[in-house]
Formats: sequence, structure tokens, C-alpha cells
Amino acid sequence: MIARRVLIGALAIAGLAALTACSAKPRAPKSFLSDRQLNLEEFFVGKTVAHGQFQDVLGNVPRRFTVDIKGTWDGETLTLVEDFIYDDGTTEQRIWSLTKTGEDTWTGNAPGVLGTASGVERGDTFNWAYKIDLPIKGGTMRVNFDDWMWLLSDDRLLNRAYVSRYGVRLGEVILFFEKQ
Repeated sequence: MIARRVLIGALAIAGLAALTACSAKPRAPKSFLSDRQLNLEEFFVGKTVAHGQFQDVLGNVPRRFTVDIKGTWDGETLTLVEDFIYDDGTTEQRIWSLTKTGEDTWTGNAPGVLGTASGVERGDTFNWAYKIDLPIKGGTMRVNFDDWMWLLSDDRLLNRAYVSRYGVRLGEVILFFEKQ
């Protein structure tokens, strides 16, 4: 009887995890929630601060962080120097080089990113996808990021990134950017 209850509990947890992992991600908007136009090269120039956290598929929040970002734009390349400070006191720096490849399209790279990241601006929305060897305790973990950003005001941007490995969602990173 106890073994049956344990099995039922394990199946319920597995089902919940599967259901959570299969929740719908955003899609490119057909209509926009605002008349704002997100232009990365305008939003990220200068100093920006972001506050965020990683939440796994079971709802646990194992990590929170702050990111100080310094952005420069030379007319073709947007360089973002991101200094992460995690809640456990550890730090990390990532330097992105983003190239505007069309009116609304971008490519980019940073240390640890495999291949080329690519993204598209649509109205107040930006979708950015890449594969990265993400630093973790004891090494790195290769994951895919599917980032969605929404311009909330001239100085605020909301970011929800879906993190997966081998096609299985591990969790989400939620960030709130604010221009300084």
C-alpha cells in the first residue's frame, strides 16, 4: 500500500513537471500591446541595471542576481558589458557584441555562446535565441536560451528567457531592465 502511494505521488510530480515544461512560450505578435518601438541600440546605450532570477520547472528559485550593463553603439555594433552579481556573492562578466543585420534583425556573440545568436525586433518586442555553455558550480552546462523582451516604457524592459537542454525545459530566467 505504501509503495502504491509513493508511486502515485511520483507520477503526480512527474506529470506536473511535464505539464509545466510544456506551457506555451510567447509567439511573434500579430498585433502590439503598445505603439512603442523597441530599438536595442537606443535602449541599451549607456548604463542599464537588471534584476532577475532563475526559476526551475517545479517553481523553485535557486538563484537571483543583479546585472550592471554598460552599452555602446558605433552605428553597426552594439557592445554590452554585463557584470553579474549573484545572491551568493559570486560574480561573472559577459561581453556581448551584437550586429544589426537588417532593419529589425540582429546577430551576436559572446564568450561561451556556440555559433551565432540571432534575434528579431517586432514593435515593442524582441526575440533572441542562442546556445551557451553556462557557467555553473564545478564547470559549465550547455543550454539553449529563447529570450523574449517587451518594452514596457522608455526606460523599462521585461525579459523572460526559456532555458532548455536537449529539448527539455529546465526553467526560466525573468529579468527586469531599467535604464539609469
